[in-house]
Amino acid sequence: MAKDQSFDVVSQVDMQEVDNAVHQASKEIAQRYDLKDSGSSVALDKADGSVTVGAPSDFVARQVVDILAGKLVRRHIDLKALAWGDPESASGGTVRVTARIINGIEAEIARKINKDIRDAKFKVKVQIEGEKLRVFSPKRDELQAVIGFLKEKDYGIPLQYANYR
Repeated sequence: MAKDQSFDVVSQVDMQEVDNAVHQASKEIAQRYDLKDSGSSVALDKADGSVTVGAPSDFVARQVVDILAGKLVRRHIDLKALAWGDPESASGGTVRVTARIINGIEAEIARKINKDIRDAKFKVKVQIEGEKLRVFSPKRDELQAVIGFLKEKDYGIPLQYANYR
């Protein structure tokens, strides 16, 4: 019997690229005429996995978020990887917006992906292994069909396909 082929479905974000994007956004905020002395800031907390934007008003906060989004896109970070919260008022009449960086596939989404693959009647086996899914099949064509199927779906998180063997 032939050995099964497999690949992993993961959702990972390169934190170094996010850090670089945050630094570029901070530089642009310091240089842009309309934001130079506004007191706006962007901060990354690597341990917590969050990005915090501080600004004097909601309008300026949205501008800073747009700048950060542009920097992230240029560094090939999917914007679905950031779950933005609601603006909250901070001290001194400023506004703070926090985004959680999504790293890994949550159990509920993993079960939904597994169910969708089973419902599509692919001849594959799917295992949920922590924050990733492993898909097995004796045929590579089936695996490629599953990847194509998953690329068409939207689960609210960026998906990558790794360890294809």
